[in-house]
This record gives sequence, C-alpha cells and structure tokens, in this order.
Amino acid sequence: MANCAVAASLDVVGTRSAILILREAIFGTRRFEDFVRRVGIGEPAAAARLKELTAAGLLERVPYQEPGQRTRYEYQLTDKGMDFQPVVHALLEWGSKWETGETGPALRATHRDCGATVGVRIRCEAGHDVDPEDVAIEPGPGLITIP
Repeated sequence: MANCAVAASLDVVGTRSAILILREAIFGTRRFEDFVRRVGIGEPAAAARLKELTAAGLLERVPYQEPGQRTRYEYQLTDKGMDFQPVVHALLEWGSKWETGETGPALRATHRDCGATVGVRIRCEAGHDVDPEDVAIEPGPGLITIP
C-alpha cells in the first residue's frame, strides 16, 4: 500500500538503535556519549542514528559548553520526537507483559502523582476508550491505490 503511515514511520524509526535512542531521549538522555553507553551501540552507529533522527525532525542538536571546554552539542526532542513517546510506552507495556520472562521488566512507567503503572490506551478523538475489536480501518485522504 503506497502512502502507508506505518511503513513511512518505519522508514524513519525502523531500526532497533533508532527506537532505543528515542527511548533514551524520552527518558532524559541528551549527550552523545550517554546515548552510546545507554543504548549499547558503537559510536559510528550512534552518530548515524542521531544524524538520521535529527534530519527527520525528531531530535535537534543544541550547543552547550562546559567551563573551559569547546562547544559541543546535545540532542533534545522536538515536538515530533515527543509525539513518539506513546509508541515507546506501548513497547514498554507490551514487552513487560510478553517478553521479560519470570523476572519481570527492568523498568516500569508510573504516574508521578499516585504511583500507579501507566498504560497506553486506544482512544477516539471524542475521548472514548476504544477496544481493539471496535476499531474500523477506513480509507484516508492520502490513499493511493497501486494497480
């Protein structure tokens, strides 16, 4: 299907390292060496992913300078990058349920105010929670059919 939003999204964030870099950015990581360490990838791979995510508009490079040091750059989420947060939380929720084994997940997302676990839900624009079986997939305005 041409113009598929899922396929287009995967073109931008479809690698393991890209999603893990976005996870770390959402959790507060800003500096190159911290991405390398926390994601567990080499510097060339981290540089490539950060460049791609910056070019795609999910991150922006912001200069900073420690006293007596040269100017360096850190990476901050843009609005587009912040909009990826529910995807990371959905992966965290799904992985916690299905892929962490008997020991349980290494991380839990909780509500700062009450401490309850945070979950991702499907909700319509009118604000109603929607069960997956009640979601209808319909043609959108950008549908392009391929003969």
